[in-house]
Amino acid sequence: MDLLELPYIYWFLGVLPLVAFVYAGVGHGGASGYLALMALFMFPPDVMKPTALLLNIFVAGVSFWVFKKRGYFKWKLFYPFALASIPAAFFGGYIEVEVDLYKKILAVLLIFSVLRVLGFLGKEKEETRNIKLWQGLLAGSIIGFFSGLIGIGGGIILSPVVLLMGWGKMKETAAVSSLFIFVNSLSGMSGYLLKGSSINPQTFVLVGIALVGGVAGAYVGSGKMNTIQLRYMLSLVLMIASVKLFLV
Repeated sequence: MDLLELPYIYWFLGVLPLVAFVYAGVGHGGASGYLALMALFMFPPDVMKPTALLLNIFVAGVSFWVFKKRGYFKWKLFYPFALASIPAAFFGGYIEVEVDLYKKILAVLLIFSVLRVLGFLGKEKEETRNIKLWQGLLAGSIIGFFSGLIGIGGGIILSPVVLLMGWGKMKETAAVSSLFIFVNSLSGMSGYLLKGSSINPQTFVLVGIALVGGVAGAYVGSGKMNTIQLRYMLSLVLMIASVKLFLV
Protein backbone atom coordinates (compact mmCIF):
# COMPACT_ATOMS: atom_id res chain seq x y z
CA MET A 1 0.00 0.00 0.00
CA ASP A 2 1.02 3.63 -0.49
CA LEU A 3 1.72 4.97 3.02
CA LEU A 4 1.98 8.54 1.74
CA GLU A 5 -1.65 8.38 0.59
CA LEU A 6 -2.99 7.67 4.10
CA PRO A 7 -5.27 10.37 5.62
CA TYR A 8 -3.37 13.08 7.53
CA ILE A 9 -0.03 11.39 6.80
CA TYR A 10 1.82 14.70 6.85
CA TRP A 11 0.57 15.40 10.37
CA PHE A 12 1.94 11.99 11.29
CA LEU A 13 5.31 12.82 9.74
CA GLY A 14 5.41 16.07 11.72
CA VAL A 15 4.81 14.40 15.08
CA LEU A 16 7.04 11.36 14.43
CA PRO A 17 10.42 13.04 15.14
CA LEU A 18 9.06 14.50 18.41
CA VAL A 19 8.15 11.00 19.58
CA ALA A 20 11.60 9.74 18.60
CA PHE A 21 13.18 12.68 20.45
CA VAL A 22 11.45 11.92 23.76
CA TYR A 23 12.05 8.18 23.66
CA ALA A 24 15.68 8.38 22.52
CA GLY A 25 16.30 10.76 25.39
CA VAL A 26 15.64 7.94 27.88
CA GLY A 27 17.43 5.29 25.82
CA HIS A 28 14.35 3.87 24.09
CA GLY A 29 13.61 3.22 20.43
CA GLY A 30 10.08 4.59 20.64
CA ALA A 31 8.05 1.68 19.28
CA SER A 32 5.16 2.12 21.72
CA GLY A 33 4.95 5.78 20.67
CA TYR A 34 5.16 4.93 16.96
CA LEU A 35 2.48 2.25 17.37
CA ALA A 36 0.25 4.72 19.22
CA LEU A 37 0.65 7.26 16.42
CA MET A 38 -0.03 4.65 13.75
CA ALA A 39 -3.16 3.53 15.60
CA LEU A 40 -4.40 7.12 15.78
CA PHE A 41 -3.66 7.73 12.10
CA MET A 42 -5.38 4.49 11.04
CA PHE A 43 -2.39 2.53 9.75
CA PRO A 44 -3.33 -1.07 8.86
CA PRO A 45 -2.27 -3.53 11.64
CA ASP A 46 -0.14 -5.55 9.22
CA VAL A 47 1.94 -2.41 8.53
CA MET A 48 2.30 -1.33 12.17
CA LYS A 49 4.46 -4.16 13.51
CA PRO A 50 7.26 -4.16 10.87
CA THR A 51 7.27 -0.34 10.73
CA ALA A 52 7.71 -0.04 14.50
CA LEU A 53 10.47 -2.67 14.54
CA LEU A 54 12.36 -0.97 11.72
CA LEU A 55 12.10 2.47 13.35
CA ASN A 56 13.30 0.93 16.61
CA ILE A 57 16.40 -0.58 15.01
CA PHE A 58 17.63 2.76 13.74
CA VAL A 59 16.57 5.08 16.59
CA ALA A 60 17.65 2.73 19.39
CA GLY A 61 20.92 2.10 17.57
CA VAL A 62 21.70 5.82 17.52
CA SER A 63 20.61 6.21 21.14
CA PHE A 64 22.89 3.36 22.26
CA TRP A 65 25.87 4.81 20.40
CA VAL A 66 25.47 8.17 22.15
CA PHE A 67 24.96 6.74 25.65
CA LYS A 68 27.87 4.30 25.20
CA LYS A 69 30.12 7.08 23.91
CA ARG A 70 29.46 8.96 27.14
CA GLY A 71 30.44 5.93 29.24
CA TYR A 72 27.09 4.74 30.59
CA PHE A 73 26.93 1.22 29.09
CA LYS A 74 27.58 -1.82 31.33
CA TRP A 75 28.00 -5.17 29.59
CA LYS A 76 27.43 -7.20 32.78
CA LEU A 77 23.99 -5.61 33.15
CA PHE A 78 23.08 -6.19 29.50
CA TYR A 79 24.02 -9.77 28.64
CA PRO A 80 21.79 -11.67 31.19
CA PHE A 81 18.72 -10.13 29.53
CA ALA A 82 19.95 -10.48 25.96
CA LEU A 83 20.80 -14.21 26.19
CA ALA A 84 17.11 -15.09 26.50
CA SER A 85 15.45 -12.10 24.86
CA ILE A 86 17.03 -12.49 21.39
CA PRO A 87 15.63 -15.99 20.65
CA ALA A 88 12.34 -15.10 22.38
CA ALA A 89 11.94 -11.97 20.22
CA PHE A 90 12.65 -14.02 17.09
CA PHE A 91 9.91 -16.49 18.07
CA GLY A 92 7.49 -13.65 18.87
CA GLY A 93 8.23 -11.97 15.53
CA TYR A 94 7.48 -15.22 13.70
CA ILE A 95 4.03 -15.59 15.27
CA GLU A 96 1.00 -14.03 13.56
CA VAL A 97 -1.45 -12.46 16.03
CA GLU A 98 -5.18 -12.07 15.39
CA VAL A 99 -5.96 -8.37 14.83
CA ASP A 100 -8.32 -7.83 17.80
CA LEU A 101 -5.96 -9.58 20.21
CA TYR A 102 -3.04 -7.54 18.84
CA LYS A 103 -4.93 -4.30 19.52
CA LYS A 104 -5.83 -5.29 23.09
CA ILE A 105 -2.27 -6.34 24.01
CA LEU A 106 -0.91 -3.15 22.49
CA ALA A 107 -3.49 -1.05 24.38
CA VAL A 108 -2.34 -2.54 27.71
CA LEU A 109 1.34 -1.96 26.86
CA LEU A 110 0.58 1.66 25.96
CA ILE A 111 -0.86 2.24 29.45
CA PHE A 112 2.37 0.79 30.84
CA SER A 113 4.26 3.20 28.58
CA VAL A 114 2.33 6.20 29.91
CA LEU A 115 3.29 5.32 33.48
CA ARG A 116 6.92 4.89 32.46
CA VAL A 117 7.14 8.13 30.44
CA LEU A 118 5.63 10.09 33.35
CA GLY A 119 8.11 8.54 35.77
CA PHE A 120 5.68 6.55 37.92
CA LEU A 121 7.47 3.28 37.18
CA GLY A 122 11.12 2.92 38.06
CA LYS A 123 12.77 5.36 40.43
CA GLU A 124 16.56 5.42 40.63
CA LYS A 125 17.87 3.86 43.85
CA GLU A 126 20.88 5.21 45.72
CA GLU A 127 22.68 1.85 45.81
CA THR A 128 22.76 -0.74 43.04
CA ARG A 129 23.25 -4.49 43.23
CA ASN A 130 24.41 -7.11 40.77
CA ILE A 131 21.82 -8.96 38.72
CA LYS A 132 21.72 -12.76 38.98
CA LEU A 133 21.84 -14.71 35.72
CA TRP A 134 18.51 -16.49 36.27
CA GLN A 135 16.79 -13.15 36.93
CA GLY A 136 18.05 -11.72 33.67
CA LEU A 137 17.11 -14.83 31.70
CA LEU A 138 13.57 -14.88 33.11
CA ALA A 139 12.92 -11.18 32.53
CA GLY A 140 14.63 -11.21 29.13
CA SER A 141 12.63 -14.16 27.80
CA ILE A 142 9.25 -12.65 28.76
CA ILE A 143 10.03 -9.14 27.56
CA GLY A 144 11.73 -10.42 24.40
CA PHE A 145 8.73 -12.54 23.39
CA PHE A 146 6.28 -9.63 23.63
CA SER A 147 8.79 -7.39 21.89
CA GLY A 148 8.74 -9.56 18.78
CA LEU A 149 5.04 -10.36 19.02
CA ILE A 150 3.78 -6.77 19.15
CA GLY A 151 6.63 -4.88 17.47
CA ILE A 152 8.10 -3.08 20.47
CA GLY A 153 11.72 -3.26 21.58
CA GLY A 154 10.92 -3.98 25.21
CA GLY A 155 12.81 -1.06 26.75
CA ILE A 156 9.60 0.48 28.09
CA ILE A 157 9.24 -2.67 30.25
CA LEU A 158 12.92 -3.40 30.91
CA SER A 159 13.80 0.06 32.24
CA PRO A 160 11.33 0.06 35.17
CA VAL A 161 12.34 -3.51 36.07
CA VAL A 162 16.05 -2.59 36.20
CA LEU A 163 15.40 0.55 38.26
CA LEU A 164 12.89 -1.06 40.64
CA MET A 165 15.25 -3.97 41.32
CA GLY A 166 18.18 -1.60 41.85
CA TRP A 167 20.31 -3.21 39.13
CA GLY A 168 21.41 0.08 37.56
CA LYS A 169 21.31 3.89 37.68
CA MET A 170 19.09 5.93 35.37
CA LYS A 171 21.56 6.55 32.54
CA GLU A 172 23.12 3.08 32.85
CA THR A 173 19.60 1.72 32.43
CA ALA A 174 19.03 3.95 29.39
CA ALA A 175 22.25 2.68 27.77
CA VAL A 176 21.41 -0.99 28.42
CA SER A 177 17.78 -0.52 27.32
CA SER A 178 18.80 1.05 24.01
CA LEU A 179 20.99 -1.92 23.04
CA PHE A 180 18.34 -4.34 24.37
CA ILE A 181 15.77 -2.68 22.11
CA PHE A 182 18.15 -2.76 19.15
CA VAL A 183 18.93 -6.50 19.36
CA ASN A 184 15.33 -7.48 20.13
CA SER A 185 13.94 -5.42 17.26
CA LEU A 186 16.54 -6.90 14.91
CA SER A 187 15.66 -10.41 16.09
CA GLY A 188 11.91 -9.76 15.89
CA MET A 189 12.28 -8.36 12.38
CA SER A 190 14.28 -11.44 11.34
CA GLY A 191 11.48 -13.70 12.56
CA TYR A 192 8.92 -11.55 10.76
CA LEU A 193 10.82 -11.69 7.45
CA LEU A 194 11.62 -15.41 7.76
CA LYS A 195 7.95 -16.34 7.47
CA GLY A 196 7.81 -14.62 4.06
CA SER A 197 6.53 -11.19 5.07
CA SER A 198 8.01 -8.03 3.58
CA ILE A 199 8.72 -4.40 4.50
CA ASN A 200 7.03 -1.54 2.66
CA PRO A 201 9.90 0.43 1.01
CA GLN A 202 8.22 3.71 2.02
CA THR A 203 8.89 2.80 5.66
CA PHE A 204 12.48 3.94 5.12
CA VAL A 205 11.15 7.47 4.56
CA LEU A 206 9.72 7.30 8.09
CA VAL A 207 13.08 6.05 9.37
CA GLY A 208 14.88 9.10 8.00
CA ILE A 209 12.39 11.49 9.60
CA ALA A 210 12.44 9.67 12.96
CA LEU A 211 16.25 9.69 13.05
CA VAL A 212 16.26 13.49 13.14
CA GLY A 213 14.42 13.43 16.47
CA GLY A 214 16.25 10.32 17.67
CA VAL A 215 19.73 11.79 17.30
CA ALA A 216 18.73 15.04 19.02
CA GLY A 217 16.93 13.19 21.82
CA ALA A 218 19.87 10.90 22.53
CA TYR A 219 22.28 13.82 22.92
CA VAL A 220 19.83 15.76 25.09
CA GLY A 221 18.92 12.73 27.22
CA SER A 222 22.51 11.79 27.89
CA GLY A 223 23.06 15.38 29.08
CA LYS A 224 20.92 17.32 31.55
CA MET A 225 18.14 19.04 29.63
CA ASN A 226 14.59 18.69 31.03
CA THR A 227 11.94 17.52 28.53
CA ILE A 228 8.98 17.26 30.93
CA GLN A 229 6.54 19.19 28.69
CA LEU A 230 7.19 16.83 25.78
CA ARG A 231 6.72 13.86 28.11
CA TYR A 232 3.27 15.13 29.12
CA MET A 233 2.29 15.62 25.49
CA LEU A 234 3.52 12.17 24.54
CA SER A 235 1.66 10.61 27.48
CA LEU A 236 -1.58 12.18 26.26
CA VAL A 237 -1.05 10.73 22.77
CA LEU A 238 -0.30 7.29 24.22
CA MET A 239 -3.41 7.33 26.41
CA ILE A 240 -5.70 8.44 23.57
CA ALA A 241 -4.31 5.69 21.35
CA SER A 242 -4.78 3.10 24.10
CA VAL A 243 -8.44 4.06 24.58
CA LYS A 244 -8.98 4.00 20.81
CA LEU A 245 -7.50 0.49 20.55
CA PHE A 246 -9.75 -0.78 23.34
CA LEU A 247 -12.89 0.68 21.77
CA VAL A 248 -12.35 0.05 18.05
